[in-house]
Amino acid sequence: MEIISSVIDFILHIDDHLAALITEYHYWIYLILFLIIFVETGLVIMPFLPGDSLLFATGMFAAQGMLDIYTSIGLMLVAAVLGDACNYLIGKYAGDKFVKLRLFGKQLVKPEYIVKTHGFYAKHGPQTIIIARFVPIVRTFAPFVAGVGKMNYGVFLTYNLVGGVLWVVGLTLAGYFLGNIAWVRDNFEKVVIGIILISVLPIIFGFIKEKFSTKKEAI
Repeated sequence: MEIISSVIDFILHIDDHLAALITEYHYWIYLILFLIIFVETGLVIMPFLPGDSLLFATGMFAAQGMLDIYTSIGLMLVAAVLGDACNYLIGKYAGDKFVKLRLFGKQLVKPEYIVKTHGFYAKHGPQTIIIARFVPIVRTFAPFVAGVGKMNYGVFLTYNLVGGVLWVVGLTLAGYFLGNIAWVRDNFEKVVIGIILISVLPIIFGFIKEKFSTKKEAI
């Protein structure tokens, strides 16, 4: 529970934590940003890292002159694309073994996450790689499942690049242009919650649609 509380605190107060990291590590912060984005998108066992809120916060601090917007976007975009590519390769060449890995008796990759991601693919096809960029957890598992399903790599790479650009550039610039608004700075926790709610809307709508479809078939 302590670990979960720490993760939630880090996500909701990413602005405070990022400000502290910038102050402490200076130019090394760019490497830290790169690693966080790469690990979240590249390692299927790390789906809980704060990608969306981190991108927004990075843009906000860039607007305040604490970070360089071009360096930040460039490095995080490379990290996002390489991360998905790495996750795809893990799924393609070691997917079955990876899913069965256990730590302290518990599976590192929860089967329900894989099932949900498969459901996403069934509804959206290869475009899932783009859509998933904006959906927490699914974002981490989508390239892994694409690899397990042996999706054509050329197709995967195209959607990986498009999704990476839309996600990284879109959210970082949103933070850059909105970050100087006093209300946004003073209510960053609410902004993060809003970003999370918007991100999970596709899952909520999909769940509601599925429930209504099931009821209609039953009638």
